[in-house]
Amino acid sequence: MADSVKPFSCEETRTILQHLQQPAVFVSMARGWPVLHWTAEHLSGRFGDKRLRFRLGRKEEITTPLFETQCSYVEAKLSQFLNWTLDQSGTDIGPFVEYPYSDYWAYADYKYIAVLFQDQPSMFEDVRWSEFGFEGRNGRDSTLWIGTEGANTPCHLDTYGCNLVLQVQGRKRWHLFSPEDTANLYPTRVPYEESSVFSQVNPVHPDLRSFPAFQRARAHIVTLQPGQVLYVPRHWWHYVESVDPVTVSVNSWIELEVDDVARVSEAVTKAVVCAIKGAQSDDNSDNWLNPTEEGAMSHNENMQYVNLAVRACGQRHMNLCHSKLSQDSRETRPVKRDSRGQVRKHNDPMKDSAPFCVPFGPHLIPVCCQQEDLPGARRGGAPKNLEVESSINCAARFAEDCSDAALRTQPTSAVVLHHGKHDCGPGFSQSGESGCADGTLEESRHATITTNDLLDCLVHPDVISRVTELLLERHTGRHRNTTAL
Repeated sequence: MADSVKPFSCEETRTILQHLQQPAVFVSMARGWPVLHWTAEHLSGRFGDKRLRFRLGRKEEITTPLFETQCSYVEAKLSQFLNWTLDQSGTDIGPFVEYPYSDYWAYADYKYIAVLFQDQPSMFEDVRWSEFGFEGRNGRDSTLWIGTEGANTPCHLDTYGCNLVLQVQGRKRWHLFSPEDTANLYPTRVPYEESSVFSQVNPVHPDLRSFPAFQRARAHIVTLQPGQVLYVPRHWWHYVESVDPVTVSVNSWIELEVDDVARVSEAVTKAVVCAIKGAQSDDNSDNWLNPTEEGAMSHNENMQYVNLAVRACGQRHMNLCHSKLSQDSRETRPVKRDSRGQVRKHNDPMKDSAPFCVPFGPHLIPVCCQQEDLPGARRGGAPKNLEVESSINCAARFAEDCSDAALRTQPTSAVVLHHGKHDCGPGFSQSGESGCADGTLEESRHATITTNDLLDCLVHPDVISRVTELLLERHTGRHRNTTAL
């Protein structure tokens, strides 16, 4: 019975998540969850002859991201995958026979549990996100990830919601970056995938000559252990790699109220990307659509999506306004007096309550800033084990390292562009003087601007955020900063 006692109640955990401003690890909240038995071997028995799609990449050190458009893919049984990881001859490894285990990693990623276990719905109850304060949320609302050592997800941010990730088997190393580091991560929408903004940088082996501003990025690195749950806040960049022979994890993206604005931004982005990449051009024949997307939609379809998203956002805004007006009218009560004739004061729990302090400690550990001292040094080396460092020291160091992150970064703002100030990107001052070394500026002056270069500017998060704001102002009367991205 003692093992089932959790450090935080459902209500406490939900409150913690609402106040967390940085990634953090819940060490023992998943204790006793049946999903912790979902090892690859256990799942192989459950799946039987069911085939999964695996993404494969070479085990090699490259200075550019290995996007999903550049990977190989096979359909195989989980038992064949496990045999392949043993690297023994004479076993059934199916289509993996074309990919030597010594040269490749494999990843069954983004697998919706609702689809995998549609004929075994009782499995949904093995995942208990309800204990984090999300009533009724379980495996039906989650995805499964199974990989080998070296399997990775390119650095990106998710435009919708926040993320809870449970590590089931093996360890995964997370490299996280604050939204304030967006300019230093060189965002791109090629390859295009709805709700994913990719970075052009490989955080583990960065090309600092091509992406010099990455030196200013502040990495938060943690190796997630089995049984631990990582909270990834909204719009935090993350690069994830498996560090053990076989890893299994389960995650759930949690919806947020601001997602209605983000959906408008994503609709705008999709319309622009498809219009530009659908145009005939000598330099526009690359494989730009991520394999997770079913196909490019027509411009008419994309504009319908834009209109639907704007209307839905406007309707939600009206509903919230009406709800607040109703609440305000209910709170306009007749003045009451006490026995002495004095006016009674209405208690305001929000004003009366003390500021919430996130209870960092042995059960909740913040993911700290970690940065190499030498520019150009290998970033993302093996961090300290999560349990080694005192959580109190870690929390203090997080505040010390990250409190002035906004001062260290110089994001290219759409507002700056709007006022005629020409910030030509990281390493280039408004006076025209460059901070770039080794002739990088001279090379860039003679470089041809490609279609993708143009597209990266048109769908830059700052630009899309401003376009979203203008659309909502003009078509819903919504006058406020949307900050969708």
